[in-house]
Amino acid sequence: LCFSALPALFKEELRDEEAKEGEAVTLQCELTKPAPVEWKKGHTALKPSEKYKMRQKDVTAELVIQNLTESDA
Repeated sequence: LCFSALPALFKEELRDEEAKEGEAVTLQCELTKPAPVEWKKGHTALKPSEKYKMRQKDVTAELVIQNLTESDA
């Protein structure tokens, strides 16, 4: 018997969010099953820092971007 597990898919994808320069914004996505999420900007993986906070609980993943600048768009 051979089978492969179904991959986690996006149940709810990211939505565009608006915020003012200097504020914080929270981006959120929902998966079909729990799985690790890697947040990227272009091809660069984001790492937890003063600017980026990542949270994940079960199937919901969040990225909080602090102190927004134009380059975060």
